[in-house]
Amino acid sequence: MNTFQKKTTCLLILFVSMLSTMLAQTPNKIDWKEDLQIYKASLEDKHIDLYHSVTEEKFNAEWSKIYDSIGLLNDFEITLKLMQLTRLINDGHTAVSLRNYDIHDYPLKIKHIENRWRVVKINNTNKNLLKSTLVAIDGVPIDEVMSKISKVAQFVENEHSLLVRTGNYATISELLYALGITKKSNSATFTFQDINHQSIDIRLDALNQTTSNSDSFQELVIGIPEIIKPENLSFEYLWYAPIQNTNAVYIRFDSYPSFEKMQRFSEELLGFISKNKIEKIVIDMRNNGGGDLYVGIALAYALNLSDTVDWKQGVYVMTDAVTFSAGTSNSALFKQLLNAKIIGQPTGSNPTGYQDMDQFELPNSKLVITYSKRRFNLSETVTLGIYPDVILNYNWKDYQNGLDTMLLWVIKDIKKKE
Repeated sequence: MNTFQKKTTCLLILFVSMLSTMLAQTPNKIDWKEDLQIYKASLEDKHIDLYHSVTEEKFNAEWSKIYDSIGLLNDFEITLKLMQLTRLINDGHTAVSLRNYDIHDYPLKIKHIENRWRVVKINNTNKNLLKSTLVAIDGVPIDEVMSKISKVAQFVENEHSLLVRTGNYATISELLYALGITKKSNSATFTFQDINHQSIDIRLDALNQTTSNSDSFQELVIGIPEIIKPENLSFEYLWYAPIQNTNAVYIRFDSYPSFEKMQRFSEELLGFISKNKIEKIVIDMRNNGGGDLYVGIALAYALNLSDTVDWKQGVYVMTDAVTFSAGTSNSALFKQLLNAKIIGQPTGSNPTGYQDMDQFELPNSKLVITYSKRRFNLSETVTLGIYPDVILNYNWKDYQNGLDTMLLWVIKDIKKKE
């Protein structure tokens, strides 16, 4: 073998070795075939009515496309396909959760207010961009970005929760990269329009969700002077306070404690109402993403024991697109049980539909799959969310100045009736 042949042979061996290494990295390390089989079989077995919106034939055909393309896709691409498939079930409680993924977020939070994506939270380094508007990511216009994300966002039940979830998923770096929006997996250029309508490009790096420090962020917080959050709370997500210069009490109900803890909270609240002869009650469910609706019924039971409350027109329940699952169910029940007036935006989930979420974990990918075990009928007709008696929206001018437009309306209405 001459020198040329030896060099050629060495190069060939090196090339084959490199190719083998590359191919060893390309195939999925996860046994997706087993996971996909378990995904389908478990949903068919556990979901109360898996094919209520999509036909079994359509679902199976889309499932087969993913199964047959496993070798051509990386792990996150398969996850995206599975998210798209799960959306066909058309059930906000049946979803692919990314909670076990090592997910990274870009350091900002956006909220859709007055048809624009407003920056309501951002890291201290870029705090000057708080209150600005996000208009593009890596040169892709924000409407196009959101259109792509809206097709894979999970826990979507109607158009209202779709908007909320799309905004939430828009900061996940792995998702943006897999959808072809960003050019790098953990870094992108975000284009903002500031309050003076000037365009600003900022390069942001994504942060690990589990290690990012919430103290290093600036965030817009809204409220009204008449409501002062008490100190030394038992729960940050469930508390009450008098509404100054009125005979009303404000109840902030963001999440659910245990049944026993709700009973103790309700007893204390009832004592406050009786002692102060409270006539008006405001239950704020706008940040309530769900929990145990029966715990919420315990609150309604306690409130109903008060004889000082104006049960004809003195109970308000506030909702918006974030209100979901048990938050929606309890809002509907409060309307029925407490004769409450619903104020705000339509809820992100439907009062009649598939609920009571449970879950299972795929053994190889560790993806958590959630599903509905029950169907609740809390309204005579099927509606896309609870539609308020009085529809209100967030006003951006008020929001950026820390004022809660919806609460301002409620306080004004309470004072008008006194």
